[in-house]
Amino acid sequence: MTADVLRIRADNPGPYTLSGTNTWVAGRDPAWVVDPGPALDAHLDAVAAEVRKRGGAGGIAITHDHPDHVEGVAGLVERLDGPPVYAVRYEGATERIGDGDAVGPLRAMALPGHAPDHVVFLWERVCFAGDAVLGEGSVFIAPDPGGLKGYLDGLRRLRALDLELICPGHGPEIHDVAGKLDEYVAHRLDRERRLVAALDAGVRGEAALLDAVWDDVPAALRGAAAVTLAAHLAKLREEGRLGEDPVADPP
Repeated sequence: MTADVLRIRADNPGPYTLSGTNTWVAGRDPAWVVDPGPALDAHLDAVAAEVRKRGGAGGIAITHDHPDHVEGVAGLVERLDGPPVYAVRYEGATERIGDGDAVGPLRAMALPGHAPDHVVFLWERVCFAGDAVLGEGSVFIAPDPGGLKGYLDGLRRLRALDLELICPGHGPEIHDVAGKLDEYVAHRLDRERRLVAALDAGVRGEAALLDAVWDDVPAALRGAAAVTLAAHLAKLREEGRLGEDPVADPP
């Protein structure tokens, strides 16, 4: 199949947004928008123009409520004469959704980890992945209860589907779906293996653990690596594989 989707990339490049935040427009008569992106007039004008070209908006679907994905919601709603907005917890949503809910032709699937409210949207053999899977690089995982385990479980749920295309929140489209999902799971498990090895070797303290396990991460992303370290430690703790807090200040 050739998916009837278009990526409109916002001009907000940075260490966390890569080349910019992707807004996706899917289908037509009506079209659906996934993640309006930042509140940049040129970006929102381009999204609105594409939606009108496709017969108007059926609705706006939000993968998670991080600012670079939702700042433009109000401006896009105004430009498109008030379509409904679907999200798990975003304050500006008109419809609250959860795992398995239908959002027009889309279906929401919970995939927490990067954010506790994170969902992806499935449309035929296409997945709009938000920040669960990126077109390049990896994502940071928040240390919420069950966050990393839920993230890995969600990636495996996606892997079991017959997907043809992943449309990520940042970076290019992903056509090798199985390869990318396998890569993401293997990456997280390798970080865990290296972390356990460092702990077994007596490495303690956040800075020392980051130096040992996240040594390949650029300085600009060290903060995100620290958040992900906390998520990995939380998973080990939940599984009964961690005793004392290895990043706590000594008495």
